[in-house]
Amino acid sequence: MMYRSILVCLFSFMATTAFAHGTGQHVLGTVTAIDATHVEVKTPKGKTVDVQVNKQTRFKEKGNLKGTNLPVVGDRVVIEATKDEKVLRATEVHFSSATRVPAPVQPIQVQ
Repeated sequence: MMYRSILVCLFSFMATTAFAHGTGQHVLGTVTAIDATHVEVKTPKGKTVDVQVNKQTRFKEKGNLKGTNLPVVGDRVVIEATKDEKVLRATEVHFSSATRVPAPVQPIQVQ
């Protein structure tokens, strides 16, 4: 009987953690367009996804979680969104600024 009780508790715990993830969707890719109402993302498979943003959308920059920066074209993003009537609405936008490598400095040759 004790064995059955332990199994029931174990399976109950596993079921609740499976439902805790939620019904949201994730969009991963590179920003191709952004304005006050939407973010357009190109996924690694080449598909373009349009995600709506609003005042409740939270933007979080990697390494600067308390910053007020917004993503720009070329930044990598992971967007957590919910689907409402065929429209994706972003709840959180995690992004990392595109790193731009400066051009190498050519040494000056003195003759």
